[in-house]
Amino acid sequence: MPRHRKPVPLDQPLKHPDHRLPRTRREFIAQGFLAGGGTLLSSSLINLAAPQQAMALSADLEADKSLLAEVCSLIGEGGTRIPFICFDLAGGASMAGSNPLVGRQGGQLDFLSTQGYSRQGVPDDMLPNNPEFVDDSLGLRLQSDSHMLLGILEKCAASTVANIEGAIIPARSENDTGNNPHNPMYGIARAGANGRLLSLIGSVNSVSGGNSNAPAMLINPSLRPTKVDRPSDVTGLVDVGDLINLLSPSEAVIVLETIYRISKAKLDNPNLDTRTMRDQLIKDLMRCGYLNSANIAEEFGQPEQLDPQRDPNIVGNSGIFSETEFFSDREFRKAASVMKLVIDGNAGAGTITMGGYDYHTGERATGEIRDLRAGRCMGACLEYAARVGVPLMLYVCSDGSVFSNGVLDHSEMGRGKGVWTGDSQQTAASFFLVYDPTGPAQLLTSGLGPERHRQIGFMRSEGAVETSATPAANNVNLLVQTVVLNYLALHGREGELADVIPNHGLGNAAMQESLIAFGQLGSVSGGTIQR
Repeated sequence: MPRHRKPVPLDQPLKHPDHRLPRTRREFIAQGFLAGGGTLLSSSLINLAAPQQAMALSADLEADKSLLAEVCSLIGEGGTRIPFICFDLAGGASMAGSNPLVGRQGGQLDFLSTQGYSRQGVPDDMLPNNPEFVDDSLGLRLQSDSHMLLGILEKCAASTVANIEGAIIPARSENDTGNNPHNPMYGIARAGANGRLLSLIGSVNSVSGGNSNAPAMLINPSLRPTKVDRPSDVTGLVDVGDLINLLSPSEAVIVLETIYRISKAKLDNPNLDTRTMRDQLIKDLMRCGYLNSANIAEEFGQPEQLDPQRDPNIVGNSGIFSETEFFSDREFRKAASVMKLVIDGNAGAGTITMGGYDYHTGERATGEIRDLRAGRCMGACLEYAARVGVPLMLYVCSDGSVFSNGVLDHSEMGRGKGVWTGDSQQTAASFFLVYDPTGPAQLLTSGLGPERHRQIGFMRSEGAVETSATPAANNVNLLVQTVVLNYLALHGREGELADVIPNHGLGNAAMQESLIAFGQLGSVSGGTIQR
């Protein structure tokens, strides 16, 4: 009988004898050594005209907003696309088999061999050909003892679960490396995701906002995600100086709008010359700064309204998290901070990186405990979307995956499942869940049938990705493009892929249709959501 090892506690780093000591940020995050900003400021005042001039100015503020629309990014223009959240499980988490099921060419229920499931950590007495071990609560079939599933169901109300659907994409990715451009944030922004305060946020201070890279062809430096991983990061996004402390919010707005009018009069003076070749652009941008300051004060004069820990839907007796679990678990605070900004429409999309998913520790319990916490964070996002009444696309990816050699862990948390023996890029997959308040997303049918839209690609009987099944199966860049295509399809805009990603690699319209899981959501009209 094998000697059972004790599981590694949740926030304790994973130390693998077959891995070198972590040296890069990604390696520290993957093994749990690291948990894993920007600020919007009111403009400073410049050389104002005499205060008595303010009452004499009759500038029409709304007309000014319209005139400056091309150069100003004004508060209130975001939040019209489906909120998007990416969970980046750093290190190579188990997706296929032990969490969402992956089958052969016919779909999730076109079963693999017994040896194929064993490779994915599923023992002989939990095979999915026994309906007892298949759960379809989320539309997407998961192993009934999946700890990601258990975590999601723990945080979601039954009414929320009823309006969730999902799809899985078997796709190979490298183990324990920064060479996986998994992160779709820039593509989602290109597809129109934008927030009232920010376009993109992420819990890691990186170009992608997450552990994994973003495809180089999609990166736009002007959209680099702002780091947000705790409530103070959220409330620190807006700073209107001491005005709000000295005046009421409405009085502060009046002061800032008056400053805007005085400054506009100053900038409109034909004798004022910035002595640059872009004189007019500089003046327009200065006008924007003052106008945005007034908008920020009006919309977010009390930063507490952004604070997840003060939202009764998130924390408290009727909240998604109890006060005890929220304040005792940094991952819950991280997830709450990102989800509130994104789902409230103040950021267009966000990445939540969770570390310590390189969990091939020679036993099963460590992975189960981490999967459960990830599931709880996913469930919290879905439940918060339901409480706010907006749709949500939630994407889950990881760099590589793990495999089992068939030895079982019969400890309390091991639950008789296969121990995780080592890394394996061949068992990797990504999946996404979609919540829609009007009802579950509808699978496409086409000539393939709905099951081949719920599972985009397939695995071989021995439990490895069939790399020729889809463009995404052996190319992480194309996996990201597939995710963006599915995001567009939820808005009824799948025909715009070539405009969003010129020179994409997903083939013609027929090929693209085979890579789409769902049609337009019921809560979308004219390509936008109704808040």
